[in-house]
Amino acid sequence: MPKRKVITICGVLGSGKSTAAKRVAEALGYSHFSGGDFMRAMAAERGISLADFSVLAETDPEIDKEIDRRQKDFMNTNNEFVIDSRLGWFWAPDSFKVFLTLDLDTAASRVFADIENKARGGEMQGTPETFEDVKARLAERFESERKRYYGYYVIENHFDPKHFDLVIDTKANDAQAVEKLILEGYDKWLMAQ
Repeated sequence: MPKRKVITICGVLGSGKSTAAKRVAEALGYSHFSGGDFMRAMAAERGISLADFSVLAETDPEIDKEIDRRQKDFMNTNNEFVIDSRLGWFWAPDSFKVFLTLDLDTAASRVFADIENKARGGEMQGTPETFEDVKARLAERFESERKRYYGYYVIENHFDPKHFDLVIDTKANDAQAVEKLILEGYDKWLMAQ
């Protein structure tokens, strides 16, 4: 399969995928996008908040399908970009596919700290009051996504390392190290064409 100059970054909440995508895009001079950009655009088109749109999406499978269609269309018609997206690897199989892994406790700690700092207020429904609440919601979100992606696309586990060209543990690697590992992996991947 021919390769394009596209990097897709997937990872659990709290793994630093947005930070990694922005850093790598800047280092390469590529554009940066997020799977959430498509959701935010659709919420704006409807004149509702992202939080309200997320609630609506949970009960209307057509919203997920429309977000996925827009993302797939964009990814199939553009080049030289980095995107952080749950299913980016699926929509762009000719991309360099990166997965950022992180254990549930560390992910929950990071997300909880972000919520406390009001950095992630709109990303989860309601505001979890404790670390255990956040941990439970992360586990629920993964299971909800797993069921939806299997139902829509017969993907058993969208976080399975077999889908990716590079897997990085972000507990063991800070943002600078993650950026370096992705850039090195991408160079090798391109050279192997």
